[in-house]
Parts: sequence; C-alpha cells; structure tokens
Amino acid sequence: MATTSDIRNGLCIRYNNDIYKIIEFLHVKPGKGPAFVRTKMKSVTSGKVLDNTFSAGHKLEDVRVETHKFQYLYNDGEFYHFMNESDYTQIRLLEAALDNPGLMKEGEVVTVLINTEDNMPLSVDLPASVILEVTHTEPGVKGNTATNATKPATVETGAEVNVPLFINEGDKIKVETAKGTYKERVKE
Repeated sequence: MATTSDIRNGLCIRYNNDIYKIIEFLHVKPGKGPAFVRTKMKSVTSGKVLDNTFSAGHKLEDVRVETHKFQYLYNDGEFYHFMNESDYTQIRLLEAALDNPGLMKEGEVVTVLINTEDNMPLSVDLPASVILEVTHTEPGVKGNTATNATKPATVETGAEVNVPLFINEGDKIKVETAKGTYKERVKE
C-alpha cells in the first residue's frame, strides 16, 4: 500500500477496478483545512484521463511494475508491435496504451511498463525527445514574422507538428514527446 506522499509521475495505482498511471500531481496545503493531492491519471486500459483529488494520508493500492526496453517494429492499423531487446519476444499493444504514437518511428527504442502480477504490458514511455524529418510543410512567407509565427508541418511518421516559419521540407527537427511540440532544428 502506498500513501499520497508516495505519489509521483509514472506511478501506477489500482483505482475503481482499473489501473491508472499518474500523469501530473500537485500537493496542496491550503491556509485553512487539511492538505490534499490533486492528480491527473490516465487509464492504461482505455486511455481515459481522469482528474481526482486525494486527501493527505489517503491509502492507495499501488501496482508493482517492471520496465523493459523494447524496439518499436510496426503498426498494422489496430495494434503496435514491439520486440523485447533482451530475449527477442514480441508483444502488441492497442493505441490507447501509447501516449503519443504519432511520434514513434520504426526502430525506436522505448520503455514498456509491465505489471509483475500478470506480465501484462501497461504503458509505453517514449524518449524525452525524438528527431524526425519534415516531409511536408508550406513555405514561410517573408515578412510574416511579427511574433513567434508557426505553421503546421507533417513529419516522417505522419504526425503534424507546429514549427517556426524558417523550417522547410527535408529539415530534421527535435520534437518533445510529452507535449508533441517543436523543440529545435537539428543540423547533421
């Protein structure tokens, strides 16, 4: 059993007969009244995001998880297929278990959380940022740069990312996977 003081990003807990992963949390100590923890949790089975508040000292049933490195192989439309790097076994996951599947390219190494009770994969954590090539974007218009102007760009995985006007097709960009936002242009 865990308490609210053990809450951290990535913690998996059992709540309402489902397993949730903590995405965000905030410890709040108001001037009047007891302390509490405000959380944002994502269901690992359905992908539904839930906001919840726990009072301080509340007992939580945590789920023991192990992390393993897997290589992303391919997507067949319904499932995403991964291969364990240590024993070469393969697993497949529904899109709901993935936080930002549009930013994964084939061959990418990701971290998979696996429930130790039944060896079921719970969620996939991408690296903090990925480098992707821009496959399509409109050319930037000269003089259209009053303040941080952006334009949509399609990257090699098919995802759409807002980029600054100076980014062109063929450029490689670094994308932050947590928010799916442009970080910087990469020169090779």
